[in-house]
Amino acid sequence: MHRKSIFDAVRRMLGRGFRPSEVRALDRAIDAAQHAGPASPDSPSTLSERGVALIQAFEGLGKLRPDGMIEAYPDPGTGDAPWTIGWGATGPDIVAGTVWTREQCDARLASDLARYAADVSRAIGDAPTTQAQFDALVSFHYNTGAIGRATLKRRHVAGDHAGAATEFARWNRAGGRVMRGLSRRRAAEAALYRGE
Repeated sequence: MHRKSIFDAVRRMLGRGFRPSEVRALDRAIDAAQHAGPASPDSPSTLSERGVALIQAFEGLGKLRPDGMIEAYPDPGTGDAPWTIGWGATGPDIVAGTVWTREQCDARLASDLARYAADVSRAIGDAPTTQAQFDALVSFHYNTGAIGRATLKRRHVAGDHAGAATEFARWNRAGGRVMRGLSRRRAAEAALYRGE
């Protein structure tokens, strides 16, 4: 894994240089991804700019306050946990009342993308995977956290790409309800997965 190419891609995505805390966060994420083991030489292991753009388009930079700070908001499906901030970041450190700067949101996105890409690489192993398929799988996992248990992953690994593409649509619910935003996201991921 070439650290410089990752830093360059994230720098282009952000449109600026890094702060020291962002460099440390990205270094930790890259180190974690490297410990995941080698990827298949035929398969990508990092998200492309197109994949990052898809995730950002659907996550949005949520709840921008007039003072320029970003505030956490509740899950739209449940109206409660998980609380989310920035580019769709969730976790035990994000609760009602959490407020971050844009820089914190961008640094967390870079770190999370590296971690989710490593998760997908581990889950699919050496299954032949195009960059578009990898990007779609990372977007799916970033939103659902379900790459390890999804039939989508099993079909992909088995080489049933047509069947895998149909599986995206099954993941369009939150709080037991079909969500239009999730349906749109799954359709966009499936189209990317198919190389459209």
